[in-house]
Amino acid sequence: MRIESFPPGDTAAPTPERPAPRRRRRMVSVLTGGLVVGALLAGIGVASGAVPGVGLSANSATAPDGRQAAAPAEPVVPPPDPNTCTALVTAMSPRDRLAQRLMVGVDPANPAGAVAVVRDTHVGGIFIGGNPTALLQNDALAAVQAAASTKVAVAVDDEGGRVQRIDALDGDLPSARQMAQRTPEQVRALAEKRGRQLLARGVTWNLAPDVDVSDQPRNAVIGDRSFSDDPAVVTEYARAWEEGQRAAGVYGVLKHFPGHGHSSGDSHQGRVSVPSLDQLGQADLEPYADLLATLDQEKLGVMVGHLDVPGLTDDLPSSLTPATYQLLRGEYGFDGMVMTDDLGAMKAISASFTPAEASLAALRAGADVALTSNIAPVAPILDTLERARLPGTDVAVERILAAKGLCTRG
Repeated sequence: MRIESFPPGDTAAPTPERPAPRRRRRMVSVLTGGLVVGALLAGIGVASGAVPGVGLSANSATAPDGRQAAAPAEPVVPPPDPNTCTALVTAMSPRDRLAQRLMVGVDPANPAGAVAVVRDTHVGGIFIGGNPTALLQNDALAAVQAAASTKVAVAVDDEGGRVQRIDALDGDLPSARQMAQRTPEQVRALAEKRGRQLLARGVTWNLAPDVDVSDQPRNAVIGDRSFSDDPAVVTEYARAWEEGQRAAGVYGVLKHFPGHGHSSGDSHQGRVSVPSLDQLGQADLEPYADLLATLDQEKLGVMVGHLDVPGLTDDLPSSLTPATYQLLRGEYGFDGMVMTDDLGAMKAISASFTPAEASLAALRAGADVALTSNIAPVAPILDTLERARLPGTDVAVERILAAKGLCTRG
């Protein structure tokens, strides 16, 4: 079994504005039987010269030939489509809506514990880190889903190389840098095969691919987790990986926005800085510009890293800074699900904030999902969010439910 180099939960200048992709709206036209019959009677009356007033409204108009015509029927407002995300959100309690915005760590050696967390808290997602595999075998995750009031997103880190999750069960994956020695078609096929293996075990979200642009040594924090130090190569191979796992039915998440590949250190160990926003725009942000403009945003997520970025952040890391999410939503036109890197076990955050404090700060800043991989009580986080009366929760939950494939955003 591969021992990952990083703690569980590493999940790890502006371009012209791009409009968010159009979304289809489902409309259902309904005419009541009474309106149909009324219209028919009115037609019969006009055609036959029937007694005035039969089948006519009080507002009937007089035609030039002296006969009366029925007033047009009032427009019929279609009922809400139960398949839209808005309808699903409306049916949830306020606390359950907040719970959907949390992805929490569960003990991979304790399937019953995972069932209890989902049943008791109604969290939107769970993260499976570490090395034990009990939760990934014998349909254990089916029992977790059965305990959920709303389908749970089940996430892992399965990038390949030093960061993978089911290698002991389904075989080893090469690192991203090694994959880039193959053709994009081969990588797409590999990603689809791996996606089918993940889905067969109950995993629905893979927090990959890593789209960091990096020339770091192989064992550095990003290192060989990056496909290349060339943004065009990163874009090509990240696209191949994302398309492959999506074809398998697994939801992918690009990481670590706005770019961890040239960082001063490891955000697992403390605060780290990266080049200025202008410099990031010359390389690190190029894969996001290309991929987010061309891929289906409702079927793709983005993870925000814990980075100090001159020209973007001030006192707080990027994951807690509103300007980061404004950059992603505005400059890069992304309207899909956005989540944080691990807020609970990475010292860039945990050295200064409790999981509840960090989750609140991240969601206030603009994240849809707050990830805490460490196994800790969920109720205190939910209590904190409830007291805060977070704005924008309904829209965030719509994005989350769409990312799970449960509905269509209207």
